[in-house]
Amino acid sequence: MLRPAWLHVQRLLYLMGRRPDLLCGAIALSCALFVALRFTCSRAKDVVLPAKPPVHFFPLQSPVVDLFLGQIDYAEHLRQESEITLYFLYAPWCAQSIAARDEIEHVANNLADQVLFVAVNCWWHHGKCRKQRSFFFYPVIHLYHRSFGPIEYKGPLTAGYIEKFVRRVMSPVLYIPSMEKLKDFLFNLEPGVLGFFEFNASPQPPGYLTFFRSALHSLQKDYIDTIRFGVITCRALAKEISLSSPGSVYLHRNLNSSLVYPHQEMNFTAANICKWALDNRETLLHWIRPHGGKSLLLNNELKKGPALFMFIPFNPLAEEQPLLHEIMEVVMKYNSCTQSPQHVEREDVKPFPCCNTVVLPPWPLLSRVHNVCELCVNQSRGVSPLPVTEPHCNFVDIAAALDSFYLKEQIFLNFMSTVRGCSNFLSSYSPYFFYSACCQTVSGGRIASYQDNASSVLSSQGKDPNEKSHIVPHIEEKGQRTSSYDLTSHALTGLRCRTNKTLNMYLLDSNISWVYAERLGASSQERKFAAIIDLKEEIHYIIDQSQPLIGPTLEVFIQNFSKVYSPLRQHLASDTASSMSGPQLITEVTSSTFRQVVLDSRKDVLLLFYTTWCGFCATLNHIFIRLTQLLATDSLIVARINIAQNDLPWEFMVDRVPTIMFFPQNRKDGSVKYPEDMQINVPNLLRFILKYATLPSSATDPPASCPMHYLRYKEDHVSYLEREIRRLRAEIEVLHEAQDQLAEHISEARRDAQELRVQKQKLEQHNKALEEHKEQLQALYEQKAREAGTMADKIKELVAASESLLAENALLKFLVVSLEAKNKAKLESEKQENLEDGSDGTEVSEGSAEVTEGSVTLDYNKDNRTD
Repeated sequence: MLRPAWLHVQRLLYLMGRRPDLLCGAIALSCALFVALRFTCSRAKDVVLPAKPPVHFFPLQSPVVDLFLGQIDYAEHLRQESEITLYFLYAPWCAQSIAARDEIEHVANNLADQVLFVAVNCWWHHGKCRKQRSFFFYPVIHLYHRSFGPIEYKGPLTAGYIEKFVRRVMSPVLYIPSMEKLKDFLFNLEPGVLGFFEFNASPQPPGYLTFFRSALHSLQKDYIDTIRFGVITCRALAKEISLSSPGSVYLHRNLNSSLVYPHQEMNFTAANICKWALDNRETLLHWIRPHGGKSLLLNNELKKGPALFMFIPFNPLAEEQPLLHEIMEVVMKYNSCTQSPQHVEREDVKPFPCCNTVVLPPWPLLSRVHNVCELCVNQSRGVSPLPVTEPHCNFVDIAAALDSFYLKEQIFLNFMSTVRGCSNFLSSYSPYFFYSACCQTVSGGRIASYQDNASSVLSSQGKDPNEKSHIVPHIEEKGQRTSSYDLTSHALTGLRCRTNKTLNMYLLDSNISWVYAERLGASSQERKFAAIIDLKEEIHYIIDQSQPLIGPTLEVFIQNFSKVYSPLRQHLASDTASSMSGPQLITEVTSSTFRQVVLDSRKDVLLLFYTTWCGFCATLNHIFIRLTQLLATDSLIVARINIAQNDLPWEFMVDRVPTIMFFPQNRKDGSVKYPEDMQINVPNLLRFILKYATLPSSATDPPASCPMHYLRYKEDHVSYLEREIRRLRAEIEVLHEAQDQLAEHISEARRDAQELRVQKQKLEQHNKALEEHKEQLQALYEQKAREAGTMADKIKELVAASESLLAENALLKFLVVSLEAKNKAKLESEKQENLEDGSDGTEVSEGSAEVTEGSVTLDYNKDNRTD
């Protein structure tokens, strides 16, 4: 391939060598092109409109310092003079920055005397903020506590949340002066870390600054599930949480064992304290704050298992949150698997015993008599205690106790006493563990009261209270009663470890995320809502919205979900607007009317699954209307359902639209799907229906109650249908023939179009060649015209010169003639004088010689002038 190219180059060089003018023309053309490009590029101007100079983003009277020219260096200078500084880095065109402007100004009005608020325009291209820093989104909020920072705020851009976060940065460590403050601190939703430091000896005890900076580190790491840091200065108060030496750090956990920071294993640094607290914290209730854009936040949480989402109106600045406190108590009960001693009551701060309760099967002869036993782990163990002096109790101990209790079940079955009787027995696995079982016989009113309570719960959820349910569990269900043996209370305690339907619980602020609650089925005006979603089982339950969202309502909701056969009814989204009243040719089905219409065993149902965005579904309406007119009978219902607006159980869902299903009467489980490879038209639908529909038997005589005119009408209707089918078949054949002819015409037209396209290309090429030839002729004509004009100008100049020469020649002739005449007259006069005076011949000859010489000279000059 390279050889032919080299041959072409050699041929071109050979031609240039033979024709130097061609070589010079190519060089001249290249130079001209280079000069033109250089001149054009040098004169090119910037066509981008320059940016308008920025203006103030905040009002002039605002307490926020607005550096709208991007002076980040001046902002750093201002920060050195303030203890707490908030940077609001914005872009003036950003909608979120504009929306957050009023919120920032509201917070600044409340905290302007304690916090310096600085707004910097980081979009102005001449500003230093744009040149020194780069951001992927706006706005960005940074907080600085003296020299520590930046602490980026990533929460909701509302005044309440921003102000709460700023106050947390202002006071990252809370002072705990009394026992009441200690109780409030430990029973907060957020995990708590306490440090014991004595300020009596020195104004700044060793390690306090490190503890203080660890609190700022926790705010920097996690802005949602934050950790509260507190400091205790009283030694007596520190002993309540088993802290004796100053400088100790205590991590409080409600269910698991609380921890003390291991000074021997980890260096006492702010980063290590923060990491230790974040790794070992106990978070039972998670806050979720979706940002409103595309995100996998909810999807990732739903993949972890069944989730309980609770929407409550949350005020971040409120000191008391009664509803949140009730929810926290419910969560504590649900997760208290072993009733650990770490769980502290608010009244007396005393630990619960490490116990669990089991209910034995009823007596064979007395069906309403049960033995309820409280199984407790002996707290004396032959092991060394941890630095925190507190008893050990976990799920492993209770599981071992239950295994040992199962082996002695017959002993406690034969026990019958209304008074509690206790007995100790040794574990089958270890000689260091002792268990005690305290049993009591329960019967009569307590069982009945529990059944009444369960009936009220079932009726509140839309279930029949007369249905049989397993009220009192067997021992294998791990016991569900507390030590009080009141079967109507505390059924939620430890439910997390007694069921396979473990719930992950989440909180959402309904003031921000109410749109998600509405999508889940919320309709309450108070913006309080709860829903359970199990992504694996594809189920969705919502709380009874006729009841207030309080602790007991949540307990009943969680208990009903945790049952093996849950009495809760799955929530299905239904389009109520599509349900129409009055007779219709095609019945519109919704989620609420699906079972009533489609699963009616007395009728055949042809159901069309469609959506509004499906264009092909709309073209089927006239086919179904025609089908309904042909099959005008009460035993067949033609219906449709919009699956984009109506949820159905998974067994009735389809994976494509449009989809046609036929549900025959008396055998709804034998539903049939219309073949996907079959064209959807009236004849095919009639064959499909007649094939699977329940037809009356022709072998038996009609009943006597059936009138004859109805039978004749039915026969006429069948014959009419057969004629219509034959007519439709003939029309289909004609249409097929017309389709074939049309296909032939289309193919011919395509061939003609292709030929015309080729001819058009040829004509375009010929026209292009003619245009080039025309341009060449035009250039040649212009060149010849220029040459002819030049020749005409030269001819005109020659004509003018010749005319002037002719005039001069005539003048010279006239002068010569006059001179000759004068000479002749002079000669004649001289001759006459000589003759008269008789002059000698010598003088005459000399004079004649002179005259002759003069005439010769005159003739010579005449000839020269003529030339």
